[in-house]
Amino acid sequence: MDITSAVVTGAASGIGRALATRLRSTGARVVLADVDEAALAGAAAELRADAVRTDVSDAAQMEALAAAAPGADLVCLNAGIVGRDLGAPWEVSPEDWDRVFAVNVGGVVNGLRAFVPRLLAAGRPAHILITASLAGLVTFPTGGAYAASKHAVVALAEQAALSLAGTPVGVTVLCPALVRTAMSPDGEDPAAIAEQALAAVRAGTFTVVPDGWATGITRRGQWLATGAQPDMPTADTRP
Repeated sequence: MDITSAVVTGAASGIGRALATRLRSTGARVVLADVDEAALAGAAAELRADAVRTDVSDAAQMEALAAAAPGADLVCLNAGIVGRDLGAPWEVSPEDWDRVFAVNVGGVVNGLRAFVPRLLAAGRPAHILITASLAGLVTFPTGGAYAASKHAVVALAEQAALSLAGTPVGVTVLCPALVRTAMSPDGEDPAAIAEQALAAVRAGTFTVVPDGWATGITRRGQWLATGAQPDMPTADTRP
């Protein structure tokens, strides 16, 4: 698809900013959204893009963002947080469970509710890019509410793709491993992740998965299907 107008949540830093930067480099109009007003203003000035301060966990604010971006043909539901508690599920505070799910899962739900009817009404080819995580495809013993929320995000993306089958609106779910963002000092360059994600959008690919993890993801499916006890996921080390 030819991306001419896009919306990116979580656009002030990390993958979101990289997506916005790449889209602007191709000449697309981009509306940036983020809860961090100062960082958002800086990104908007640098990219010469419109900006709408948005808390994605607030449905009304997401409706306002959609209203501010008429004609968008790509919606990047990227905003997310890690949370403070990254231990086993019972080690995570109730407040952390609530906040992480409100942003990571609620943000995607609010985005779908605000944008999908508008995209369908436009009747033009359009796409929704949802940022999940490798932690939403394989399960580690820790990861707190973040890991569970990203499994939910993958399920939401699948539901959306199935519901939108046969329409001009496609769905891609981005599932990176570690990325150098405010969440982590280590990992891949956000610019490389953004490039992979946008290539998948244009190709109509559903999942974007890190190299070397296909076997680990497949093994998880086998455990679930056969009732075997889960094991620690590992990257595929075969040459």
